This record gives sequence, structure tokens and C-alpha cells, in this order.
Amino acid sequence: MKKLFTLLLIVSTLLTGCGSQNTSETFVIGIDDEYAPLGFRDDSGQIVGFDIDLAKEAAKRLGVTFEFKPIDWNDKERALTEGDVDIIWNGFDITPARQRWALFSKPYMENRQVILIKTGSAHKIRSEGDLAGKIVGAQAGSTSVCYVNDNPQFKNSFADFKTYPHFKAALQALDDGEIDALIADELLSRYIVSHQTDKFEIVDVTVGVSCEIGIGFRKDDVELRDRVQKVFDDMVKDGTAKRISERWFKANLIKFRK
Repeated sequence: MKKLFTLLLIVSTLLTGCGSQNTSETFVIGIDDEYAPLGFRDDSGQIVGFDIDLAKEAAKRLGVTFEFKPIDWNDKERALTEGDVDIIWNGFDITPARQRWALFSKPYMENRQVILIKTGSAHKIRSEGDLAGKIVGAQAGSTSVCYVNDNPQFKNSFADFKTYPHFKAALQALDDGEIDALIADELLSRYIVSHQTDKFEIVDVTVGVSCEIGIGFRKDDVELRDRVQKVFDDMVKDGTAKRISERWFKANLIKFRK
């Protein structure tokens, strides 16, 4: 009887131990931590932003942990396909080229490329065609660079085309006069201009075509994509996504395709 009691105690302990194990899943989210206001570091160095808040809410509903990992935006394809990150969620434009290596969620925002110039610039840039003869810059790996490279006649009209590893470096080049104009995402550009009106202004013209923003996954991670999509759908339906947008943009910019 004593042996039987001891055996039952051992089994009970093992079962209790198994029940107490942490089964929480952890997924790594690749971001560009200089892409305000979608994902960036605040004054204390914490990663914050619109997409960060959306991802955190999705993680809470999924019962998983999302870790945010800054990556070289020009290296995002390798980072995702080789498993350095599991998801890209940071103003990720859906393009045909990216759809060849990434599986996307349904689009939830619209974006376009605009032109940034220095306030009071002597260069008369009011349209895409006015970039002819100018030194133009963009962030490496961005939709802007893809568009320019895919349109050689447009690119060859520039006096020079320079790319920079980070948006901050590209913006500094514009401020220093190293480039005459910077092609960049409208969402990021409007955030920058709203905080530095005295230094930069937007030429309100679309360069190329408008894009839609989505969440990127590895091509074979259909199950993960569908799980995230389900909770994101719920966030749109119950107004949570709208409230997060209004917190960051003072407007509901969620453009959700059913």
C-alpha cells in the first residue's frame, strides 16, 4: 500500500508539473525602428508606434508573445525567409515583388510615395517630372527605391540617385543639402513635417502609384497568418483598430478590405 501511495504521488506530481509548464508561443516581429509613427523608439529608447500597438493587441488576443526586433530594412527578405523574424509588421507595403517571398494579410491601410524638400528650397519641385536634373535620395529597400529602379527612364532623368541605410540618414542628407529631394512614404513624411515644419515640407504629389499596407509572413506560414488575421478582423469589428489609429493619427486611417 505504501508503494502504491508513493507511485500515485509521483504520478500526481508529474501531471501537476506538466500542467504548470509555460506553453506560451513567442514570435519575433521584424521592424524598422526609425519608422515613426508606425514603429520607432521614444525618448526613453522604448519601441512604440501605431503598428506596435496593433501588434501588441493582437498578441494579447492570441495569448502569445510578440518580440519586436529592429532589422535592416534592406535585408528584410532574408530576415523573414531565413527565420530571423517570423512576421514583418511595420508599414509593410504590399507589392508584386514582395508577394513572391512573403505571404500577406489583408491590407489595412493605404500609403503612397511623396516628395520631401527643405522648407524654402530654391528648387522648383512641384511634380514628379520636376525631379529631372536633381539629386534625389531614398531609403534603401523602400518602395521608393523599387519604383525608381523599375522605371529607368525616370531614374536616368536625375542628376544622381542616392540611397541610405536608414530614413534618418536620408533625412539628414536632405537637411545637409547632399540631396535636393527625398522620395519617401507619406505616413512617415507627414509625421516628420508635423514635428519639423520649419525644416521640411511635402510636395503633395504621388510618385508612382499608391500602395496598400499589410502584415507579412513566410510563404508557408498560412496557419499563423490566418490566426493573426482572425484577431485583426475582430479588432476592426469592435473598434479597437480605429481607436489605436485615432490615438496616433487623430483620424481613423484603417482601410479594411472584407
